[in-house]
Parts: sequence; C-alpha cells; structure tokens
Amino acid sequence: MIVHRNLDRCSLFKNTILTIGSFDGIHCGHQKILARMFELAKSNYLETVLLSFEPHPKIALAHLKNERAQIKLLNSIDEKISILEKMGLDHLVLVPFDKDFSLLSPEAYIANFLCAHFHPKIIVIGYDHRFGFERNGSIDDFIFYQKKYNYEVLEISKKEIDDISVSSTKIRKALEATEIDKANKFLGYPYLLSGEVVKGDQIGRTIGFPTANLQIDNPYKLIPPDGVYSCKVQINQNLHSGMLYIGNRPTLNLMQDKKIEVFLFDFNQQIYGEHMVVEIHAFIRPDIKFANLSELKIQLQEDEQIVRTNLTK
Repeated sequence: MIVHRNLDRCSLFKNTILTIGSFDGIHCGHQKILARMFELAKSNYLETVLLSFEPHPKIALAHLKNERAQIKLLNSIDEKISILEKMGLDHLVLVPFDKDFSLLSPEAYIANFLCAHFHPKIIVIGYDHRFGFERNGSIDDFIFYQKKYNYEVLEISKKEIDDISVSSTKIRKALEATEIDKANKFLGYPYLLSGEVVKGDQIGRTIGFPTANLQIDNPYKLIPPDGVYSCKVQINQNLHSGMLYIGNRPTLNLMQDKKIEVFLFDFNQQIYGEHMVVEIHAFIRPDIKFANLSELKIQLQEDEQIVRTNLTK
C-alpha cells in the first residue's frame, strides 16, 4: 500500500475505484464498503483508493474556531495505515483538511478535487456521505454529475449499513463502558493503543511487576476507563501476552497524570524507544487504591492469573 500526503503528486492516477471518509475505527461497516470496492476493483482491473482526512474534519473545523474538538478517535493515523495495509488497499490518500478545502462547493469538490486528481471510474460511497461547504453535498450530487465527469456511482444503501448495526459512536460508548467484547465485535479486531515505550518511575519492578510505559501523542485518541485489562502486545513484529493498566496509580499518592503501562508476561528485554501496539482483549477490574505496595502486589498477582486464563480462552 502506498500512503500519499501530497495532493500535487496524485495526478498520475488514471484507473481508480475510490471511496471517501474519515473511516475512524475501520469497523465492520467500513469493512463492508471496502470489501465491495475490492470486488469491483478486481473485476474491472482498477486500483483501490481510500481518501481520508488529516486531521479529522471535526478537529480541523474546531481548530479554525480556536476551539477544542469534542471527539475521541478510535484510530491514530499509524493504526489506520496498518489496518488498511493488511486489508490489501492499494492507495491511502491523507487529504489535508483546511479552511480552503472546507469551502469547496459540491461541484468543485467533485470536479476540481476528486476527478482532477484521481480520475475515478467508480466511486463507492455510503448513502449518508456529506461533503463540501457546510456539508451541503450528498449522494444526489455524485449521481447528478456522474455523466458530466465520466464516473459511475455505487451507493452503499442505508439497509446494507444498518444491517450491521455498527457505528463509531456505538464503539466509543462500548469502550467508555468497558464493554470490550462488544467494542471488539463491532470493530472486527481488538481495540488498539499504540505509541513509544518511554521510561517510567520503575516502581513496578520493586514488587515484581516491571512495566513498559506507553506514550500516546495524539490527544484525541480514546483511552478506555481506568483499570486493568488483558492484552496482547506487538513489539518488533512479535506478539506477547500481558496485563494493561490505565490510571494515575492512586496507591502511590503521586498526583501524576494518567499512565498507560503494560506488564509483559515472561518477557525480559530492553524496549525503551520501541514502537508498541497494545491489543485490548478484556476488562478485568477498575482501578483501586490500596493501603500499601504489599497489598497492591497481592492484587496484581491475582490479576495476572485471571488475565493468563482469559487470554488462553
């Protein structure tokens, strides 16, 4: 898969089938759209293109107003790239969403952006896709201009999407309620947290639970509620089992920011600076304040046994 960030270099496309959207989560509903696109691409000898946006339109529009966007993202850009590459997409185009782009009229969006850069033969689009200035464009505009600009529109109907009963909002609500099984079922894969392993306070190693501290740079990434989770961790293309902790470590009374730490089972390697991807598999318990480190250690030993059992199922 080729990732494109410079639109000026996108004029070489000639025979494409494309779809458009933020695709946050790349959940089962998104996957149905992509599967349809892959089928058509194969039968028509076309290259598959997904146009997504960086930053997310809601974040970009909020920044233009000097506001903070009220959204939590299910995927970082790196996570989105990794998932789409595994699915077999040919091209991911990350469109810079800025003020000028947000002001395009529906026809200018279709003619001067989509057709001028990507020359699509087929556009696969959800029934509820909105675009252009103040989101005035809709599927009706794509249909109205298809003969003029020489492309075919394939609409993914409301029934097809609703049959899956999936939305990014439902997934966010499930994660915020620690309903990890439900969120993962909607996603079609385990919810991911990813970032760089950074040095922590090294308190865990004093009680036999050394942890890898994960630094997530995207402030809009959805972090599940505080507590302990079972997880699997990808490091250097290897998968390890472990126990994830999210919280501000109330037993230590340090009044620090939220920490994201992973205790990796049967693991003893130096991984500072490495990129780590955490797959969250199940919620084990909420965060608890203990009287001392000895009580915390006893609870962590119990947590480890629960997590090991959970991950073998």
